[in-house]
Amino acid sequence: MIERILILGTGLLGASTGLALRAAGFTGSIIGWDKDPGQAQEALARRSIDSVAANALTAAEASQLILLATPVYAILDWMEQLAPILGPSHLITDVGSTKALISQAGNRLFNDPGRAGFLPGHPMAGKEVSGAAQADAGLFQGAVWIFTSESESESAKENPPVMSFQSAELAASWRKWVEAIGCRTLDLEAKRHDELVAWVSHLPQFLATALTALLQTELGNAPELTAVGGRALREMTRLGSSPYSMWRDVALTNTEAVAAALQALEQRLAHLRENLRTPELRDEFDLANRFRKG
Repeated sequence: MIERILILGTGLLGASTGLALRAAGFTGSIIGWDKDPGQAQEALARRSIDSVAANALTAAEASQLILLATPVYAILDWMEQLAPILGPSHLITDVGSTKALISQAGNRLFNDPGRAGFLPGHPMAGKEVSGAAQADAGLFQGAVWIFTSESESESAKENPPVMSFQSAELAASWRKWVEAIGCRTLDLEAKRHDELVAWVSHLPQFLATALTALLQTELGNAPELTAVGGRALREMTRLGSSPYSMWRDVALTNTEAVAAALQALEQRLAHLRENLRTPELRDEFDLANRFRKG
């Protein structure tokens, strides 16, 4: 049973997790820490956490579950810092947007006799804005929370990573809490996860960013723009307001898959441009409608 949780990173996802756990009936202690003290204090004011840790590593040792709710490279850095000080009675999990590097590091640093357990995770939930002030207890309702494993190499098949009994119990308990806050869980290999999210999450973001930047360049602050654009403009550019800090690590850690998706989109746009006056344009609309109906 999980009774003590530390959330490292009290931004949107971290603070929302704290609120969601409380709404679902979690009665244990939730401690928070953030590199930005203002974010930690905002999370405390919103009752996403019970207290702010003075020292993150000391608080981690005193906790059972440590949730890493930071950008991907910060998650990797925390994993390196936590590995030497935590043991088999601890479980570390995360909400990182890409999973290959995180899963590899998890198997290297954890999930061995005498070491803490590590359960890579990624909730498919969020907003185009960040920060504890935007935290929402209902953020995860109806979402999928993905748990990943590293693609099995020959060495992994010969020496598969195994959590301690205590860590495995905490992992099972955490999965139940994830379901309690409104999520459906899904298990995927890390490589497959990164391939899929490149198409369904990362590509829409970079498309929205490119479109919004293009509109800024071509039309700027034209006074009639908002009225003419209407709902289509608002919906298509909503993600365009996402901050670079949220997406830098995604671009750096899933470069190949994102680049492949962007290249495929470029080819599709070129096909549309070349067929604006042919029946093939109708075929593209038919395909798009078929996808939505499916």
